Amino acid sequence: MTGTISKIVRFEDEEEFLMDMENIMERFTYLTSRYGGGNVIEGFLLWDYVGIQDDEGIKIFRIGEFPYIEGTLKVDYETLRILERYFDEIESRWSDLSVEEIDYFIRMLNEALEREIVFYEAYDLGLNRDEAYLILNIKALHYLDRVVDAEDREVLEEAVGLLMKYV
Repeated sequence: MTGTISKIVRFEDEEEFLMDMENIMERFTYLTSRYGGGNVIEGFLLWDYVGIQDDEGIKIFRIGEFPYIEGTLKVDYETLRILERYFDEIESRWSDLSVEEIDYFIRMLNEALEREIVFYEAYDLGLNRDEAYLILNIKALHYLDRVVDAEDREVLEEAVGLLMKYV
């Protein structure tokens, strides 16, 4: 996409990073709804995000959250039980999991399912624990910088300041 860049960012405190990203996205969403120009944060992927293809599309969740999304997956009962068994196993080793282990686990899970419905991109992107992959729309940021009036300038500056903490 034109005007879009991707960047791997590192953080020390995952909870703080997620709260900051929520605040950044809230501010940019407000500004975009008011002034147009597109989303500045087009997305981000944490090192432990996994996607599962079901009858409705791909659902993204973090390892450790499977029990919370289990009821939202539209898959047959046998597939659900295999997913549950594998995710219970990997979640039990959460504290010392590596990106390589998650990648291996996903390959083994898809083999057990006899089809590829579980996706893990962090390994291919070169992420490690405590890293995220950000997709930033610089063109949208530049647009907002030009059109935001004085009333909302502080909101823009706060969002950019929080974003610069990681970029």
